[in-house]
Amino acid sequence: MDRATELLFYVNGRKVIEKDVDPETMLLPYLRKKLRLTGTKYGCGGGGCGACTVMVSRYNPITKKIRHYPANACMMPICSVYGAAITTVEGIGSTKTRIHPVQERIAKCHGTQCGFCTPGMVMSMYTLLRNHPHPTLDQLTDALGGNLCRCTGYRPIIEACKTFCNTSGCCQSKENGFCCLNQGLNGLPEFEEENKASLKLFSEEEFLPLDPTQELIFPPELMIMAEKQPPRTRIFGGDRMTWISPVTLKELLEAKVKYPQAPVIMGNTSTGPKVKFKGVFHPVIISPDRIEELNVVNYAHNGLILGAGLSLAQVKDVLTDAILKLPEERTQTCRALLKHLGTLAGSQIRNMASLGGHIVSRHLDSDLNPLLAVGNCTLNLLSKEGKRQISLDEQFLGKCPSADLRPEEILISVNIPFSRKWEFVSAFRQAQRQQNALAIVNSGMRVFFGEGDGIIRDLSISYGGVGPTTVCAKNSCQKLIGRPWNEEMLDAACRLLLDEVSLPGSAPGGKVEFKRTLIISFLFKFYLEVSQILKRMNVDPKQLLQDPVGHPIMHLSGVKHATGEAIYCDDMPAVDRELFLAFVTSSRAHAKIVSMDLSEALSLPGVVDIVTEEHLQGVNSFCFLTKPEKLLESNVVFCVGQLICAVIAESEVQARRAAKRVKIVYQDLEPVILTIEEAIQHKSFFEPERKLEYGNVDEAFKVVDQIVEGEIRLGGQEHFYMETQSMLAVPKGEDQEMDVYVSTQYPRGIQDIVASVLKLPANKIMCHVKRVGGAFGGKAFKTGVLAAITAFAANKHGRAVRCVLERGEDMLITAGRHPYLGKYKAGFMNDGRILALDMEHYSNGGFSLDESLLVIEQGLLKMDNAYKFPNLRCRGRACRTSLPSSTALRGFGFPQAGLITESCIMEVAAKCGLPPEEVRMINMYKEIDQTPYKQEINAKNLIRCWKECMTMSSYSLRKAAVEKFNSENYWKKKGLAMVPLKYPVGLGSRAAGQAAALVHIYLDGSVLVTHGGIEMGQGVHTKMIQVASHELRMPLSNIHLRGTSTETVPNTNVSGGSVVADLNGLAVKDACQTLLKRLEPIISKNPRGSWKDWAQAAFDASISLSATGYFRGYESNMNWETGEGDIFEYFVFGAACSEVEIDCLTGAHKNIRTDIVMDVGCSINPAVDLGQIEGAFIQGMGLYTIEELNYSPQGVLYTRGPDQYKIPTIRDVPTEFHVSFLPPSQSSNTLYSSKGLGESGIFLGCSVFFAIRDAVNAARRERGLCGPLTLNSPLTPEKIRMACEDKFTKMIPRDKPGSYVPWNISI
Repeated sequence: MDRATELLFYVNGRKVIEKDVDPETMLLPYLRKKLRLTGTKYGCGGGGCGACTVMVSRYNPITKKIRHYPANACMMPICSVYGAAITTVEGIGSTKTRIHPVQERIAKCHGTQCGFCTPGMVMSMYTLLRNHPHPTLDQLTDALGGNLCRCTGYRPIIEACKTFCNTSGCCQSKENGFCCLNQGLNGLPEFEEENKASLKLFSEEEFLPLDPTQELIFPPELMIMAEKQPPRTRIFGGDRMTWISPVTLKELLEAKVKYPQAPVIMGNTSTGPKVKFKGVFHPVIISPDRIEELNVVNYAHNGLILGAGLSLAQVKDVLTDAILKLPEERTQTCRALLKHLGTLAGSQIRNMASLGGHIVSRHLDSDLNPLLAVGNCTLNLLSKEGKRQISLDEQFLGKCPSADLRPEEILISVNIPFSRKWEFVSAFRQAQRQQNALAIVNSGMRVFFGEGDGIIRDLSISYGGVGPTTVCAKNSCQKLIGRPWNEEMLDAACRLLLDEVSLPGSAPGGKVEFKRTLIISFLFKFYLEVSQILKRMNVDPKQLLQDPVGHPIMHLSGVKHATGEAIYCDDMPAVDRELFLAFVTSSRAHAKIVSMDLSEALSLPGVVDIVTEEHLQGVNSFCFLTKPEKLLESNVVFCVGQLICAVIAESEVQARRAAKRVKIVYQDLEPVILTIEEAIQHKSFFEPERKLEYGNVDEAFKVVDQIVEGEIRLGGQEHFYMETQSMLAVPKGEDQEMDVYVSTQYPRGIQDIVASVLKLPANKIMCHVKRVGGAFGGKAFKTGVLAAITAFAANKHGRAVRCVLERGEDMLITAGRHPYLGKYKAGFMNDGRILALDMEHYSNGGFSLDESLLVIEQGLLKMDNAYKFPNLRCRGRACRTSLPSSTALRGFGFPQAGLITESCIMEVAAKCGLPPEEVRMINMYKEIDQTPYKQEINAKNLIRCWKECMTMSSYSLRKAAVEKFNSENYWKKKGLAMVPLKYPVGLGSRAAGQAAALVHIYLDGSVLVTHGGIEMGQGVHTKMIQVASHELRMPLSNIHLRGTSTETVPNTNVSGGSVVADLNGLAVKDACQTLLKRLEPIISKNPRGSWKDWAQAAFDASISLSATGYFRGYESNMNWETGEGDIFEYFVFGAACSEVEIDCLTGAHKNIRTDIVMDVGCSINPAVDLGQIEGAFIQGMGLYTIEELNYSPQGVLYTRGPDQYKIPTIRDVPTEFHVSFLPPSQSSNTLYSSKGLGESGIFLGCSVFFAIRDAVNAARRERGLCGPLTLNSPLTPEKIRMACEDKFTKMIPRDKPGSYVPWNISI
């Protein structure tokens, strides 16, 4: 074999030759660190989020075609890109040259907020357009299915991309014979007239046209190389690994003989995650490149022959083609495979992963293997000894040696037989969300009747997700042959399957009863499918907007987000002699550290130091709020994920490698308290208890008609900001000064803790924040701890130190939203009026206080939501447990407290036999009223929002339509729910609401604005420039904003609580007014002058052109002794109506439509505010329906990345999503009478929760189940399915609690 001397590929049209390549390097770090192309982002490292999407182009010398496809750079070994052309976001356009139409439209359509996901979105869309210049809406949503966004709610991204579709203005839905273009927007003609004069959020006429002739050409050198170069095996050797790339079948077989244990990889989507996340190591990797025999597509007389090297995306195209060419009866297996390929992973992974790799990996949750097994597929193998064919059956899937590949064999191709007449094949899967989520259970089923008599001649059923590998139910199928296809057969089949496909109660992955139910639910769905053809509905996103006040100015960084030029913390160039820091965390929930051996870690190459508690003596704790918290722990750990020490090394790879070699011996301690119930049992609480009381509850209970008691649990939520915790500490070299660049919401907090740890005054430490790639409350206090340790290491060694958490450790260390338990007792009259309410709130605070007391307080103060309860008592306790400390997350206690109250309302409605919306209305605040803490409230706009939402959503008509649908469908049900919103805005003290700004006018008339707020996607910098432009009466283009720094604006408060733009805007306004007052004499002398003239004249007259602005904060106070206070400045009102459809057999749900009406005051920037509402709603929808954290019984977090933890994707957005604002109706003390909207919308996501509950109740009523039903949050497919009780749920075996150790526990 020839050794290749160099790796050759192109990036953005420029040739890259790498002579000394390490095969362990992935393309992403190479692009970011070596080529300094930082537009491609690190989001998760596992191909699950799409932030690192690039376009890969390859030339095929046989077909003479160029293939463009999207790929996750984090998963692509650098050696695999030989001969390829890579295009990154920088390569398609920039502000320095010209921006690409995709970049322009995603920015101008307001499709960016924090902007961290935007380059990946742009590249996914760009690649689609390279292949399909006029895509359909289905192609568009499919292309973006592998890209996650946490901020926008996806709607503006879809709108931007739809401008490239042939019919971008149309819903593309002719369902029921209607199109949106024929009947006003979204079939709501009554809104059309009103909107004709409305301000459009963007103007399509101004967009750059898409011109395919202007794109980068494929490098001719790579074409010539592919055509002319003699094929030879390429070998790249690193310190630990050798990469072998054979280019002929003969060389591949030789390599396999020489290295029989070496894995053969194509896309690295199976081997890569094992290496990265499970520590698997391969000294040799064989990666075949462009071997013709591995890419065959042959139509034989009895089936398809597909090369094992074809990507899953290519397989999808081949199957689509086959279905068009062949009669339906011959393509049953093809259709079933195609169905699963539509939801399997995202477009990037499908383009990287190979068919052969997917088959041979034999993952227990493989989507294709169960189908290939029931389709009687066979595998064509080859070795030096010759050809062999084996069946893809239970023995192969179970890795039985006699039916498996031999070490020296290669899988060449797969035979997929065509189906026959009277043969039916179906695919089923249920995952946590619709797309890009591993299946909880999947299945392939095939039945052959021989002829139309309905007698089973052959039956094959396979399942994934219910055992260590794919399970084939051979015995059950054998016993059913010869039986007619009827209800008796179905009943027997269910019992046989449950007996054969058994699942222990402690099975990995949990959800055992749900999985057992799915086993037979899938069979029943197959039974129905075969018995009758089911209608399949296609739905497309659309949007309605009402006339908003103000101007929809594009996000200040929108274009830079889209071009990849926006710099985030880890995009900053490496500083000379920079070090990297990696943390070592506890692996036990409660234990004494007996010993810690650092010797092996310290002996590894590149390791400089390991910082422990010993180094931090005297400075190892810091008090952010009320109680000091330790930074590093070396004695007793109180949770899995607690920081123990930090490894400092020359590179990230070396630091992470050494962190794994730190040996810690633990002695477990009791008790380990994980759940709220355990905390209550052990009386493990943080002090004090908080209590709010209004009226006389005990007396009121004596006069009511009825009393209801209940409880509801809410799981936690991960922030899942796209940019993980990132920081860079740079010692300045003199006077002990240090600059700390960090992705944080709280620069002053960082400054304070770093100064404390370094024993320096704050004036030596400067904290700088340009922008943050999403935060949602998770980048405040815990970020400070990480930054302090990083700064300590930098100070100790006099060298810059960088720390960037990987997604998994970020989720483990930082935790998120508080899980809650709410108990309620309500006394009410028969007409639904609630006269007495007694409540208890318990939150799971984790092992340290953090912000848990504040969260409990805010939850209590906001628990009334939109309702006036004349007699109320509510107690709140934060529980101390053996978990990482829960912290602030968007909504700060209200999403939990509000759901508890709404659940109580639902129970009252059920007891009264009244519709929930009637009970909501009768208990709602009536115009001028008083809150439980005796603050006056004017609820006029609450009632307006409620009534407008009723009208806009056509609630009454749709309620009747839902009831009609439910009466006609047994296995599918629709649900409709409407919830009101009252969200009080305020910070609890005047000091917490103060803000400052600094505005300079330069002699050329340009203006520089700085303020104390952090730009984290909510558009605060954009709004500040709008404020300065308005106050100084100058164009936006004249004003610049550099970022936030403690150097320019000192003593800033944390950015959060929906008030960042409000408070800082008032400070900017103050500074601008000061300047304008000084300049009045100058301007009045020369009213027609330019700002340049006025600035020069002021300078000549010795008038200062710099001013600080200041806002003291709103008056705010709360006395918990008396339970009274005037704590909130104003209230945000709103209402949401959501409609869903559930599948009673699997628990899947579809979000059909959501209508939201919000009272936003006078919006400063309607595009930004709309984005905040939509993004919050989708995040709330995730909280209440699919985002589920799983912990082991030992307190270990299982869900540590997008593979396990599912946030909503583009396909989870309601098919119809209408957001409208109330007209501005009142002036207030806020900035231009605007309202802060960052948090309120998250609660409206519970309208989907209650719509699902409505659908479940409809199913239960039809099944004669009338008893009380408690549905906890999140309302996952598992909970939906198990609540829709039927003969199948009754049929499954149930394990007795205590008879097994469950895989996970409910926190």
